[in-house]
Amino acid sequence: MTFIQKKRIILLIQSVIHTKNHGGVISLEEKDLKEIEKRLGYKNVDAWTKISDEEKEKVYQFGEDYKDFMTKCKTERETAEKIIEIAEKNGFINIEKVTNLKPGSKVYYNNKGKSVVLAVIGKESMQKGIKAVASHIDSPRIDLKPNPMYEDGGLALFKTHYYGGVKKYQWVTIPLALHGVIVKANGEKINIVVGEDENDPVLYITDLLPHLGKDQMEKKAAEVVTGEALNAVIGSIPLSEEVSVKPNILKYLNEKYGIVEEDFLSAELELVPAYKPRDIGFDRSMIGAYGQDDRVCAYTSLRAILELEVPERTAVAIFTDKEEIGSMGNTGLQSRFFENAIAEILEKYEGSTDIKLRRVLANSELLSADVNAAFDPTYPEVSEKQNTAYLGKGVCITKYTGSRGKAGSNDANAEFVGKVRKLFNENGVVWQTGELGKVDMGGGGTVAQYVANYGMEVLDCGVALLSMHAPYELSSKVDVYMAYKAYKVFMEKD
Repeated sequence: MTFIQKKRIILLIQSVIHTKNHGGVISLEEKDLKEIEKRLGYKNVDAWTKISDEEKEKVYQFGEDYKDFMTKCKTERETAEKIIEIAEKNGFINIEKVTNLKPGSKVYYNNKGKSVVLAVIGKESMQKGIKAVASHIDSPRIDLKPNPMYEDGGLALFKTHYYGGVKKYQWVTIPLALHGVIVKANGEKINIVVGEDENDPVLYITDLLPHLGKDQMEKKAAEVVTGEALNAVIGSIPLSEEVSVKPNILKYLNEKYGIVEEDFLSAELELVPAYKPRDIGFDRSMIGAYGQDDRVCAYTSLRAILELEVPERTAVAIFTDKEEIGSMGNTGLQSRFFENAIAEILEKYEGSTDIKLRRVLANSELLSADVNAAFDPTYPEVSEKQNTAYLGKGVCITKYTGSRGKAGSNDANAEFVGKVRKLFNENGVVWQTGELGKVDMGGGGTVAQYVANYGMEVLDCGVALLSMHAPYELSSKVDVYMAYKAYKVFMEKD
């Protein structure tokens, strides 16, 4: 408890509990202080202790559903495709096939197969604003270069270029699966997934053995493995005594997929960990999986919007690409795809004009559904304990992100934070608050700053993770469930 908090408690003490006065000095018993702190103080609570046995069963079942989703969605393309598949099974229709919308209509907008917008039309005019939740479906990974294949030392390898903020040394000596698409010269698109089936081969990035790693071990962590050293081994058998390994791999790829080496120039191929999601801990309270940043928020917001019937205001779930590299490109939220989607929906609901669209966006409220960093007791020095998120204490709201002096941040208005806080408190959502590390330690950003440019109210709200951006990240099942509850109540209640 801080000095200011104690002073406030003393000033309010006479209206709270009985006090004793000895020579003009207020004397409080320990039980009285605990009662005051309970009634007037604030601290995070353990979400597991705040739910019933019945709801605990729902938490564990939700975790099973989430793991199944994560098993099938390891890239932004796969995730977008799965979201659309699930949405269609739940009554959502492609906006291109719809002429008129009415309250309760459910539609989706597919942006190039990499970002998606789902909407459930509400009772109110869209010009009063929408209730939106925005998550991103790309994750840190290792991409293949446009001309990736080469041979050296009796091995065939792929040259790569890492995507997003990674610790490069974490990506060596682990099994890697290859996912993505290859577009041939004739326009045919080939989908590639190798390494996920138990009978598939996997790819692999080598590292030095400790016996020969003396110089390497003296380097800074950022330099132990360089970007150009992330070369994936893909084969070792020569085609013949006269011909080396690379032609043999090209022959295999041509026979299996009908491609030639030039086709790699029009491909998007990603190396991702070939790990499956697993329960973590003897109590099975946590989940380990690749890509939880930010597909944990994508799945929970998807589940939330699927369950809406006819909300007061139109509810929208945004699943965007390219967040890990600044939301650039025509599938990221710095583009106008979200604005275009809302314009299409508005046009088919009540007619769209420029001023109407501006009113919709400016009057809207949005949760930027992205993960935060959970307190790690092994590395406590990077966190300020009073203002950090903890695993198992509910969904995390973050007033601002950015780095150091809040650079690159949307700093949510107090009025909107208060509104969200009240909404969660009244509807059984266990929540906490947290910053992304100590002030001068570093930081990070989300899509919040980009959608805030429309004038809408925006607040970061997501799941706290351990080992964020690692090939295998850790979440709490109860936090995942509370994120789902938070997004649902936010979209269905005004």
